[in-house]
Amino acid sequence: MDAKQLKHSSHRWMNAALAAFVEGPESYDFAVHHAGVATEHLLKAYLAGIHPALIVDGRHFDSLLHATGLGSHAGPLTKIKTIGLAEAHERVIKLLPRKIPIDKKALGPLADARNGVAHSAIHDSSQAEAVFTVCLRLVDPVLEELKVDPKGYWGPYLVLHDKLVDEQVRQERVAAEALLVKARSVFEQRFGHMSGKEREVVLAAITSQPVITMSKEVPRECPACGSQGWVAGVVNVQGVVNHTVVYLVPYAFHCAACDLEIETKLLRYFGDLDYDMELFGEAPYDYLSDEPPVDEDFYRGR
Repeated sequence: MDAKQLKHSSHRWMNAALAAFVEGPESYDFAVHHAGVATEHLLKAYLAGIHPALIVDGRHFDSLLHATGLGSHAGPLTKIKTIGLAEAHERVIKLLPRKIPIDKKALGPLADARNGVAHSAIHDSSQAEAVFTVCLRLVDPVLEELKVDPKGYWGPYLVLHDKLVDEQVRQERVAAEALLVKARSVFEQRFGHMSGKEREVVLAAITSQPVITMSKEVPRECPACGSQGWVAGVVNVQGVVNHTVVYLVPYAFHCAACDLEIETKLLRYFGDLDYDMELFGEAPYDYLSDEPPVDEDFYRGR
C-alpha cells in the first residue's frame, strides 16, 4: 500500500510489457498482460499517495484496519484485499475528472485482455496495438499527477509511445470529421426541402429535450447543423462554504436534428463541447449527499 513501491512496480511491469510488445505477435500476450498490471499499479500509486484506504476493498474490514494504521487489530497483511484495475480506474476518474481521457467503456479492452491472458491464456493479438494505446493514454496523465518524469518511466520506448499515441490521435481526428460529414448529410436529407419557417418549427419540437441523459444535461449549439443539441455529463461541486462552484463535466453530446452523437473520447475535437461548464443558479447541495452547513453567524445573531 506504499505509493513509492507501487510506482516502482508499475515502471518495471511497463518496461517488461514494452519489451514484449516490440518482440511481435508471439509475445503480445505478455505485452497486454504486463501493461494491464503496470496500469493498475500506477493508478493505485496515485490513490495510495492520497490515502492507503483508497486502494483496499471497503467490504473487508481487516484490510481497512491495515490501511488506516490499525493493523495490530487485523489478520496478517498477506491477507489484505485490494481493488482491481477497473475499480482503481473508476476511483481515479472521480478524483481527477476530465483529466483521464479513457472512460469505463474505453478501458474495457485493456481489462479484458489482461484478465483473458491471466485467467484463460486467451487474447486477440490483432487488438494488441489498440489495447496498448489505451494503456499509454491512461498512464500519461497519472504520471503527470504523480510528477513522474515520462522520459524516465518510458525509457528507451518513449519514441514508440509517442508514435502509438500520435497514430491514435490521427485516427480520432479522422473519426471526428467523419461524424460531422455524416451528420450534415443527414440534416440536409431531413430538412433541406423545407422552408425556413417550417424548418424552425420542426426543429424547435424535436430538439427541446435531451436524448442522452446523465446527472445533468445542458443545451449547446450543434457543431454540424447549428441546431440545439444537448451535452450530457456529471455534476461536480468545488469550493468551500459561501464560495462554491457547480459545473458540468461533459461526457457526451447528441443532436436530434442531425443525429450527431459524440462520445467522451472524441469531445475534445469539438471545441467548447469538451469544456467544463459552470452551472449558474444551481444549488450545490442538490448534488451533495451532506446536509448544508449551519450558518453560525446567523445563530449568533439570534
